[in-house]
Amino acid sequence: MTGAVLAQAAEQFVGAPFRLHGRDPRTGLDCIGLLEAAFDSCGMSTKLPTGYSLRTGRWQGLELHAERLGFVPCKIPAKPGDVCLLQPSPVQMHFAIVSTTPGLMVEAHAGLRRVVISPLPDATTLAGLWRLTPDR
Repeated sequence: MTGAVLAQAAEQFVGAPFRLHGRDPRTGLDCIGLLEAAFDSCGMSTKLPTGYSLRTGRWQGLELHAERLGFVPCKIPAKPGDVCLLQPSPVQMHFAIVSTTPGLMVEAHAGLRRVVISPLPDATTLAGLWRLTPDR
């Protein structure tokens, strides 16, 4: 699987409703649910953590989860399929997948209550960036 394939998989969920802890595109996805749904759509079946609060501040074992899925830390510029960890506030974490369109990302947006394509934010809110390893 390539990053572009993962980006396309995420883009198919645009318009799905938002729901905290949501894992089903029909009833709602949150940002981690979007990651899980996109991975599943690509044949990378995984179960990502649940039970977190909207304002968690951190995620224990994040690097291990990323490595287990075949991702390695990388630097900007972001490429299609890269997974972004955004930190819109000191106590909030948010994941998104870089779109196939340059400068855009796919995210489950709590404020808009659905999965949308949005502009990639500036580097000040980017807390992490991971890319699929070439052999995935």
